[in-house]
Amino acid sequence: MVVFTEKNVLSSHLSSLIKENKTIGFVPTMGALHQGHLSLIELSTKENDITVVSIFVNPTQFNNKEDLDKYPRTLDSDTQKIQTLNKPVIIYAPSVKDIYEENIASEKFNFNGLELKMEGKHRVGHFDGVGTIIKRLFEIVRPTKAYFGEKDFQQLQIVRTLVKKYKLPVQIIGCPIFRENNGLAMSSRNERLSSESREKAALIFKTLQKAKNLFTTKSAQEVTKIVEETFKKENEFTLEYFEIAEEETLTICKRKNKKKKYRGFIAVFIDNIRLIDTIVMN
Repeated sequence: MVVFTEKNVLSSHLSSLIKENKTIGFVPTMGALHQGHLSLIELSTKENDITVVSIFVNPTQFNNKEDLDKYPRTLDSDTQKIQTLNKPVIIYAPSVKDIYEENIASEKFNFNGLELKMEGKHRVGHFDGVGTIIKRLFEIVRPTKAYFGEKDFQQLQIVRTLVKKYKLPVQIIGCPIFRENNGLAMSSRNERLSSESREKAALIFKTLQKAKNLFTTKSAQEVTKIVEETFKKENEFTLEYFEIAEEETLTICKRKNKKKKYRGFIAVFIDNIRLIDTIVMN
């Protein structure tokens, strides 16, 4: 395992591997790695000659400065976790200056309206920041395949759209959500929860499972109302949104169509910490 902090040095190193026709797997992260991240890295090492893991808390995708400041930064611990895999992994842990130089700003993107829904609606400019960093990292790493967790399913669809629009030569692999024993989706933000809140947050996935069961007999509107009522009764939680949408376009479900696949998407605050999750509905 080797750690690079400068894009020019990393790019030069990877160029020699690309000339040898080595395949490069890429796992972009913001650090505070958990078992979900490690599963992506494991899969990448199985499917590629070399795996690059980026660890970078990207400032342009945060619309809340306090959230950016409090985001866990645990590079030493992350490096140790990757080392335990005992696989050929390269870590890219750049500074903000290495990525953005003197201009810490997002490019503007049109993702066919995907960026205006759910996360994009509640975190204005978020997906411009995501598009900016992913595009730059792809240009630096030049991966054969890149791996993303399905917890951030909207982000996954945005990245797929980015690749198509810019004709980037990379295959995007979506990977299943890893969950804690109580069902809570693994997230770097979970590290900021108290042990009591972490246990209570199990309600998020339990509610998604209940919504999925109800969706077999009830309309999307009825299911949404039941989810909203569930969280109204829980003082510790603030529900930001729950939406049932088509997987492909993320269009809100108004009337069920048996030929379409739907997902439930949720964002909830507990302890002032924002958690998201998703579930296949049909």
